[in-house]
Amino acid sequence: MSENIDAIVLMGPTATGKTSLAIRLAQALDGEIVSADSALVYRGMDIGTAKPDVSEMAGIPHHLVSVRDPGDPYSAADFKADADRLIPEIRKRGRMPILTGGTMLYFKAFEEGLSCLPETTPEIRKKVNELIEEEGLPRVRDWLREFDPESWERLAANDVQRIGRACEVYLMTGKSLTELIRSQPRKGCPWQLRRFALLPDPERRLLRPIIRERFAKMLEKGFEAEVRALFERGDLTPDLPALRSVGYRQMWQYLAGEISYDEMKERAVIATCQLAKRQMTWIRGWKQPYISLEMGAADNPETVLRELKAQIFATQGGEIRKE
Repeated sequence: MSENIDAIVLMGPTATGKTSLAIRLAQALDGEIVSADSALVYRGMDIGTAKPDVSEMAGIPHHLVSVRDPGDPYSAADFKADADRLIPEIRKRGRMPILTGGTMLYFKAFEEGLSCLPETTPEIRKKVNELIEEEGLPRVRDWLREFDPESWERLAANDVQRIGRACEVYLMTGKSLTELIRSQPRKGCPWQLRRFALLPDPERRLLRPIIRERFAKMLEKGFEAEVRALFERGDLTPDLPALRSVGYRQMWQYLAGEISYDEMKERAVIATCQLAKRQMTWIRGWKQPYISLEMGAADNPETVLRELKAQIFATQGGEIRKE
């Protein structure tokens, strides 16, 4: 293992083959995988997250997979703390940590640190949720623009979770989320990283049919029954982070009688495509250097592995630059 590299980061939009490539990379480099996926972390959410099973893991240790109940939210701060703990543990075993996933907020928290923001109270969260339900997300977003124009511009118009969070912070503190973040120092990443991004074509023409086909296969494997088991527990609500995941949110709406089965399928595919677009936008705006890999590398990884291995273990030539 190179003494100059503490960990590898492999990021990319959903359905690009990150899991497969990460496993092959771990096999080649004697590595262990740290999942950076906000849905894989939850137990009982296997089919809809495309969670690898034991055979697909190919004997490679996987961390932060199925470690939380869906009713127990897992945050970006949790991920940073876990990743900072796992990297030295894996290196101590003489192995290479490989962080892979598509939850870009996790990577941002891991590399840039997080500000210490106040925890939401149940009363404030209920108030904001009721406001969104009664007034509609566009009206609430207009209100956000009045007191936090930077967050209004930064957040996607349909990002109900983060828009709601920005409103909660303002109601609790009287200050905007942007103001609080700027006023607090952050503890950055202490690790030496090599970053790779697995990307589809810019227009995502190759990705759309893959997403549609993948969701159809999830339905065939019993995705409805998986979500129904969560639905019938009685202690879970659709505003939990786990159940806001694409696919799960739409299936929950179908089980609640809010939309038809066909609507559920179409909305799930559209939401997944929109997620992929946001992930690509985030990666292309990422300030840290990374190497771009073409989608399909996971299907034929040998050439990519030789290239990555040469770059990972290179000791000269300077920093890898973003393409």
